[in-house]
Amino acid sequence: MTPPTARTWSRRGQTPIIHVRGRSQRRISIAALTCYKAGERSHLIYRPIVHPDHKAGGRRSFAWTDYRDLLIVAHQQLGKPIVLVWDNLNVHRDRRLREFIEAQDWVSVHYLPPYAPQLNSVEGIWSLLRRRCQANVAFADPAHLMRALRRGLHQVQYRSDLNDGCLAGTGVALAGAESAL
Repeated sequence: MTPPTARTWSRRGQTPIIHVRGRSQRRISIAALTCYKAGERSHLIYRPIVHPDHKAGGRRSFAWTDYRDLLIVAHQQLGKPIVLVWDNLNVHRDRRLREFIEAQDWVSVHYLPPYAPQLNSVEGIWSLLRRRCQANVAFADPAHLMRALRRGLHQVQYRSDLNDGCLAGTGVALAGAESAL
């Protein structure tokens, strides 16, 4: 993974050059739910997965079963019904995942308009991760990247003001209902 660059410096008139090791074929995927309920502390529930090399038959992203399992865990942790506000990722619209959701009485889904990442509060979480734990770091291997991501997500998870700020950044207001994005 090529690291995002937050700040760097060099002598005047010289362009800074940042050397990065070769790219790995392994993929790291993270799915997250930012959970809000008016008058209560917000929650971040996430699941990172390291996929094996996709050239050796590994997946490149989350499967519908991974999202299903995340929803089940979120429901168990929250102990309340969930209203999902999802973007139009193809896995979110997978027939099998839709059938699972329709079979549950504790979850309902609303989809964001196409090409509207500014309405998705989880995008704010990804932005925080890129600026905090990934900036100016050349990761030695996927395990190093995973440790940094887990540490960054853990820090955001226990700072409900950051989660609330991500929701405020979307301009979406809570109407007294619990939701998970």
